[in-house]
Amino acid sequence: MTHNTLTHNTLITRISAVSYANTFPFLLGLDEFMEGNDFTISRDVPSECANKLINNEVDLGLIPVATIPQVPNANIISDYCIGSIGKVNTVLLMSKVPFEKISKVHLDTESRTSVNLVKVLAKKYWLKDWNYDILPIDYASNNNVESMVLIGDKTQETLDFTYKYDLSEAWFEFTGKPFVFAAWVANKELPLDFIKRFNEALNKGLNNIPKSIKKYNKNIKYNLEDYLNNYISYPFDKDKKEALRLFLSYISE
Repeated sequence: MTHNTLTHNTLITRISAVSYANTFPFLLGLDEFMEGNDFTISRDVPSECANKLINNEVDLGLIPVATIPQVPNANIISDYCIGSIGKVNTVLLMSKVPFEKISKVHLDTESRTSVNLVKVLAKKYWLKDWNYDILPIDYASNNNVESMVLIGDKTQETLDFTYKYDLSEAWFEFTGKPFVFAAWVANKELPLDFIKRFNEALNKGLNNIPKSIKKYNKNIKYNLEDYLNNYISYPFDKDKKEALRLFLSYISE
């Protein structure tokens, strides 16, 4: 990383990044390959990342795509996202009862995208009229939690839920399209030079996935290299842009 001398009028871009396993390559790119010193980085859970962007506490964030409509002047500025094509393994509907007997689903509020995704699938694909509630902190031992949507690294915990349904896989079965969980969104116009450096840094991080795992993984036991290479799809390409438009149209109905 090179460090330029700050001038009095240098624009500091405030970035909110997410510390999940699937963002390790992005974190590596920003920490080790981002040129310049005209930015700051904070690490937040997805919902907090979105809140900061909505409230103009940051200028750029990796946010759940369901929150994009709430961001003033929202603009996706990156060539990369957190996406999947079919099964993703870390966004699951987990249940103690068979699918047909599900009546209430508890929702993990860390990501509004997953909350909205299960509601879209229930309404449009599965034709289910479920009740919803917020997932309690003691979900692992709470006997009142019959079914729940769980995201991220928590899905790999050993839990007493017999039935598991991958929401990204269900979306692919429903639409034939990939899914975008999170995108890099700005709430104002950013300098083109910054955007170029930002995308180059993310690209370098993605080209160093093993290094990112070694640097950031503290306690995840499952095969992260397999997960990041084969289940997460990072390019924000034409198919993902179309899929994102479709998803946002569904949640706006």
